[in-house]
Amino acid sequence: MVLYILIIFFIISPFFPATGNPHWFFRTADFVRIQSLLIQLILLGIFLYFEENYTVFSWILLIALVASILYQIYKVFPYSSLFPRRRSHAVSDGQVSILAGNVLQTNSCFPDFLNEIKRFDPDLVLAMESNKDWENCLSEIEETYPYTVKIPLENFYGMHVYSKIELLNVEVKYQIEDDKPSIFFDFPIEGAPPIFFCCLHPAPPSPTENETSKERDAELMLTGKRIRKLDKPTVVCGDMNDVVWSRTTRLFKKMTGMIDPRVGRGFFSTYNAKYFFLRFPLDHLFHTRDLYVEKMVRSKNFGSDHFAMYYEIHHKKQVSTPRNPKLNGDDKEEIENLIEKGEG
Repeated sequence: MVLYILIIFFIISPFFPATGNPHWFFRTADFVRIQSLLIQLILLGIFLYFEENYTVFSWILLIALVASILYQIYKVFPYSSLFPRRRSHAVSDGQVSILAGNVLQTNSCFPDFLNEIKRFDPDLVLAMESNKDWENCLSEIEETYPYTVKIPLENFYGMHVYSKIELLNVEVKYQIEDDKPSIFFDFPIEGAPPIFFCCLHPAPPSPTENETSKERDAELMLTGKRIRKLDKPTVVCGDMNDVVWSRTTRLFKKMTGMIDPRVGRGFFSTYNAKYFFLRFPLDHLFHTRDLYVEKMVRSKNFGSDHFAMYYEIHHKKQVSTPRNPKLNGDDKEEIENLIEKGEG
């Protein structure tokens, strides 16, 4: 009986996010798809081993479990290393590299993160959850990274950007919540158009943060609307507190036409760095189609609950920024509804 109850729960729970309910209880199933898929496979094995007298109920349970497993595989498979990867054959006429990491405000392993910066030697460093203590620590790199944007906060949503060259059109915005900033800027590249960067860190839906995903979803949609108004190479980067197969992230990619370089390379699960069996791909980078990512590496553990991500982003020579994808009426309505709910 216990086995049947577990199977029924794991048949149904993967479909919770499809209800559209923004409450964290319903959205959690998106985060744990890889873990719940493994549990489903174990339950399938146990069921096949112990079930002897197959009844109509047994067959329905078996077929439903297999269908739920296939649904989960369909969701996550494109982000595995087994999925065919599209490799860019474009010629680069300029590049920028970035190391982006949620450093964890209470983490005091400052030298470990500094070592990662030295190891990758990126053009840009993006630190999230950075407070005044982290700002003091990162002052050590300012000789190499003299151009900075500093927002030290003690609410786990501080953000700092360090650059080797001067940033253009820097803008700090609190798009949805008054205490959760986003940073926007143009990064100039010699021989190529400047790349517009959107650095985000919205709050997750959870019992200890926002009860629903409304604020997070709205911030992503507002950023997408801003990108649609631009005609320039664009990168969106940060701790999105969402997984790439969620409805919201897929809608964001649909409205912007942006590419996730993770497809065909692997999950690159960045959270939780402390527990290998509870890791989710929460830190993302998306880019317009006039760019490509040559190199993508997850950092070593530096004491945070997140790993950092290093990316080498190239501009495609003689390739202009593509036109915005067309959206149907339902998509437009959903986008506006998500923004309205988040702002309300």
